[in-house]
Amino acid sequence: MKLVWCPDMASKAYIDTVKSCQNFKEPGVPELLSAMAAGWNSKLIVECWSHGGPIATSVGLAVAASHTSGRHVCIVPDERSRSGYIQAMREAGISQTNVVVGDGGRLVAEISGVDFLVVDSKCEDFASVLRRARLSHGGAVLACKNACDSRRSGFRWKWVLDRGTRVTRSVFLPVGKGLDIAHVGANGGDAISKKGSGRWIRHVDQRSGEEHIFRV
Repeated sequence: MKLVWCPDMASKAYIDTVKSCQNFKEPGVPELLSAMAAGWNSKLIVECWSHGGPIATSVGLAVAASHTSGRHVCIVPDERSRSGYIQAMREAGISQTNVVVGDGGRLVAEISGVDFLVVDSKCEDFASVLRRARLSHGGAVLACKNACDSRRSGFRWKWVLDRGTRVTRSVFLPVGKGLDIAHVGANGGDAISKKGSGRWIRHVDQRSGEEHIFRV
């Protein structure tokens, strides 16, 4: 099944994530990723997390999964991270969590049909996770957080993705510490969109009140 954009789903997930993440210090990123994951009607959302990392994005992805009736899977490196993740999610009001423990690159290769994948460029294995992910045949959306650091290091999607994976569109968004987004097309890259097309997301900074419009 091809990814199809649903603006109503994106709007609902965005609003619910804003409400759920009012007490977190990760402005913009959780709401935007939640809106994108829900807007593309993602049925399998996967992220990587480690102990001490911000939990707001995870909350946003869980909210998106609830709107799409999909699965939200979090990969953590060890038991300490698993316990910390579950506790943080429960404190945020998310009781249902699906957490797997182990090497990110190995585990993501065992999960088939990923529609939406979120990694953090601060994690050492983020490139391995992107390269080994088994993406949905209908296309997928990949998101790299803290992308300002990776961009300074010369990050390029074509260098980290498996050969044969065709990126139909990519964009860098100045949200948080940078978001690098890539759209991978269905079975070679022609299902999500054609070059030059895109979807628009309206984002309001909760602290400054500034309104931003992003094309994704």
